[in-house]
Amino acid sequence: MNPEWYVSLDVGTKTIGVARASARGPAIATPQFTLRREGLKRDVPRLVATVEAWGRIRTWVVGLPLELDGAEGRSARLARQVGDALAQRGAKVDYQDERFSTVEASRRLHAQGLDSRKQKQRIYSAAAAVILEDWLGRMETD
Repeated sequence: MNPEWYVSLDVGTKTIGVARASARGPAIATPQFTLRREGLKRDVPRLVATVEAWGRIRTWVVGLPLELDGAEGRSARLARQVGDALAQRGAKVDYQDERFSTVEASRRLHAQGLDSRKQKQRIYSAAAAVILEDWLGRMETD
């Protein structure tokens, strides 16, 4: 039986952080990698090719960086572009409010002994893991 995954994305202007959790076992979100952005038309196929090698993707969870008042700004529109491109390929996509995910990811990495300089390589995938944990928690209560 092929593995199934929930995959989350922390979409930024220069990078996309990626995390995953098993859809068939203990749902533990783990950071995976950070993809350097090359433009929407290149990013989505690269993401899909890399991630689908893991197995079937049950849901793509895209972090939605809302403003403090809940409004969607430029960053949220950028995240929705990636989510829309995945959905156009037939993927199931859901969005998760990601306010403060990077702050929480930084706190966790600091607790592991990484200062801000050492966090640079891992912060985006760690933020994607926070987004996925929040989404998984929301799914349990819905």
